[in-house]
Amino acid sequence: MGLEGSTKTDRIIGKFSGEEKGPLLICFGGMHGNEPAGVKAIEMMFKMLEVEPVTNLEFKFKGSLLGLIGNYKAYQQSKRFIDRDLNRMWELDRISRIKDSAKAKLENEEKEIVELLEIIEATIEEENPTEIVVLDLHTTSSDGGIFSIPTDDENSLKIALELHAPVILGMLEGIKGTTLHYFQQSNFQRKITAVTFESGQHNDPLSINRAIAGITNCMRTIGCVDPLHIENQHDSILIQYSESLPKVVRLIDRHDIKPSDNFEMLPSFKNFQKVDKGQILATDRNGVIVADDDALILMPLYQKQGDDGFFLVQEQEGY
Repeated sequence: MGLEGSTKTDRIIGKFSGEEKGPLLICFGGMHGNEPAGVKAIEMMFKMLEVEPVTNLEFKFKGSLLGLIGNYKAYQQSKRFIDRDLNRMWELDRISRIKDSAKAKLENEEKEIVELLEIIEATIEEENPTEIVVLDLHTTSSDGGIFSIPTDDENSLKIALELHAPVILGMLEGIKGTTLHYFQQSNFQRKITAVTFESGQHNDPLSINRAIAGITNCMRTIGCVDPLHIENQHDSILIQYSESLPKVVRLIDRHDIKPSDNFEMLPSFKNFQKVDKGQILATDRNGVIVADDDALILMPLYQKQGDDGFFLVQEQEGY
């Protein structure tokens, strides 16, 4: 599907429905417009699903897969966002106001929300799925690791663990207004589960492969496809990349920044790199910024847009 226009259908990467009733898996790519890997992975997944029934006559798909570009306008411009970070705007009060407002009065990202919800609500009405699962695909500006972020829901944690990547607990307490906060049963009156998967660095070609593996594993976990029809390579891609990384960590600190802070991350930090209490991590207009605890650093900021300077996490036992 072409990406030149700005109509509602252009943000639909594709839709695939099986003959049997089942879950609706909604995959977001490009919720941040400078993260192309998720969009490309979803495009590849639809091509793979078109071919699979031809090459494997026993293949069956239960339910439906819907692929969407999150921030379409920002994606066209390869920018994280235009006016506001779309993945910090999924708050119930804000969305209620947006829905009640004339579209001409809305900001760019508010219009994105309107179009996304119109497509999603229409698809739910059409498919009447047994459950809804949202997989939000992202990448990071730094190298060094892949990870998944679940909600507090038990099913979300199950899906996240099956992605064979470090699981970040407590992230919803550190940030607000993400897709994980909004796509919950209380807002849809249906069984709905949301998970975020970060597949690597923005411009690493292998981030696309890892995102494809993540989508595949998610489809297997929720029952869209039979495990017998999943190649081992999808597990292997993720397991091999994560073998030196912790299985589960918990957020202990998020460093919030504003444009006026003149924040600058020290160079060369990687995801899950160990940092010591008191170690200098960044600078701003007030001086140096140090780690408050021994920890692992996550998502150090190496891009112009964004209000998350870095996150600190600690490994958790018992998973």
